[in-house]
Amino acid sequence: MALTLITKPTAEPVSVEMAKSHLRVTHNADDAYIEQLCKAVRMWTEGYLHRAMITQTWDWKLDHGFPCSPFKVPLPPLQSITSIKYIDIDGVEQTVTSSVYDVDIASEPGRIALAWGQSWPSVREQMNNVTIRMVCGYGDVVDVPKEIVHAMKILLSHLYEHREPVIVGAAIANVPHSIESLLWPNRVDIL
Repeated sequence: MALTLITKPTAEPVSVEMAKSHLRVTHNADDAYIEQLCKAVRMWTEGYLHRAMITQTWDWKLDHGFPCSPFKVPLPPLQSITSIKYIDIDGVEQTVTSSVYDVDIASEPGRIALAWGQSWPSVREQMNNVTIRMVCGYGDVVDVPKEIVHAMKILLSHLYEHREPVIVGAAIANVPHSIESLLWPNRVDIL
């Protein structure tokens, strides 16, 4: 399984202004650094939760043809499936007609299943022989659950205050436990 980002999110769940307010920073000297932290915190959170925060488009490549129906789609919440393409037995890329499959965006994670009376086409035995283009994420900034945003602010604050991986003379500590406690209920298993 390979995931490739096609369209990046257009915003961060924690904006520079929100971060500065949380950090109680009133100057502009660190704005560029805080902006980088906002992106890094979102990416860390997405990786930890196995989710997409803000709307983004991904290609999910499969190696062994179509999974058993129904199958779960990574990076919830799933908003839509743009296309499902495959390499046919002659080595030509084809697109599966959307009437062949159903998409379940109500489940967490979302699922794809064969429509009644349908079957998946035959694929060539090769790597990356099926590509599913999907739109994932909660939507806009206001749609990201508040406990996730709060955990992101705590992590951002930790990273802003501790800019080095090791602090000489301090006890070794992991990421603050409160972050994982806030995020854990929203974490999904890797497929």
